[in-house]
Amino acid sequence: MSTILDIRNATVTFQDGTTTTTALDNATFSADSDTLTAIVGESGSGKSTLLSVAAGLITPDSGTVSVEGTNSLVFQQSNLLSSLKVRDQLLIMDHMAGRKLRKDRADELLEFVGLKGLGDRRIGQLSGGQAQRVNIARALMDEPNLLLADEPTSALDSHLSQEIIRLLRDITQEMHTATVLVTHHVEEIPPGFTDILMLREGRVVAAGPIESTLTAENLSETFGLALELDRHGERWSARAAQA
Repeated sequence: MSTILDIRNATVTFQDGTTTTTALDNATFSADSDTLTAIVGESGSGKSTLLSVAAGLITPDSGTVSVEGTNSLVFQQSNLLSSLKVRDQLLIMDHMAGRKLRKDRADELLEFVGLKGLGDRRIGQLSGGQAQRVNIARALMDEPNLLLADEPTSALDSHLSQEIIRLLRDITQEMHTATVLVTHHVEEIPPGFTDILMLREGRVVAAGPIESTLTAENLSETFGLALELDRHGERWSARAAQA
């Protein structure tokens, strides 16, 4: 494994009139190839800001950000163009980069994400889960070293969410990416994640391998209330601690 993303002591503030809000507070985080990291925290804890810093969309006020190779984003909504067929959703990445259109590459990726033979379908003919798979395949057209996903399962039911997480795990293992995913399912963290980053009010509470980092103590500090953590095989679930 090699380090793909390295964020050191990053601070991000936003000014709203006379009020200054600290979105990230001296945050340090790294992600290696072949790892799938879940970012968890309350709404407003800095999860999406950190992802934007990693993607180069936000420059921190202080600190450093280093990315080895290229990165791609998978957005919360599928964000696909209704006027284009499925294959063309991928080929637009080549067009935007000034490359020769790689139809074989597009079809290869569609097959990889489980959409073989659907390249000529219209987006309106796809389910929500299929549309998100197209979104992921499109992100892979640039062959990223770093894959960033901002709540990619938020619009999907539990079953489809698990399918998308499994797909991202397969991508991480087979394409050796560093994959970083903001998840909104804190009460139940599905199998597949290797690492976790826990944020509270822009500050890193804990970061590292999920086996040693995801503890009741760290989770309680992250969400500001007493929580108990249960594990069932490869799945974790959190619940309020009994008084």
